[in-house]
Amino acid sequence: MILSDDKINHLAHVILSCLKNSSNARLKGDEAHALREIKRVLASELAQEREVDRIVRARLASYSRPIVEGSPEWEVLYRKGIEEELRKRRML
Repeated sequence: MILSDDKINHLAHVILSCLKNSSNARLKGDEAHALREIKRVLASELAQEREVDRIVRARLASYSRPIVEGSPEWEVLYRKGIEEELRKRRML
C-alpha cells in the first residue's frame, strides 16, 4: 500500500490519540518523540510491504507460462506468495 506523508502523519496522530486515551497504555516522555517513533515504524512497515509485493510480483512474472495479472489464478498465486514471504519474514 502506498501512503503519502500526509496520510502517514494523520495515522500517526490517530494512533497517538488512541494511546493517550487508552487506560492500558501510558506514554513515557514527550509526545513529539512518541509521534516520531510511530511515524518511523509506519514507514518501515510500509517499506517492507512494498518489498514483499515486489518480490512476489517478480516471482509470478518469472513463471514459464504467463499469468494475466488480475485473473483469478493470479490473485490466488499472489495471495499465497504474499503469505509465504511474510511467513519467511515472520510478519504473519
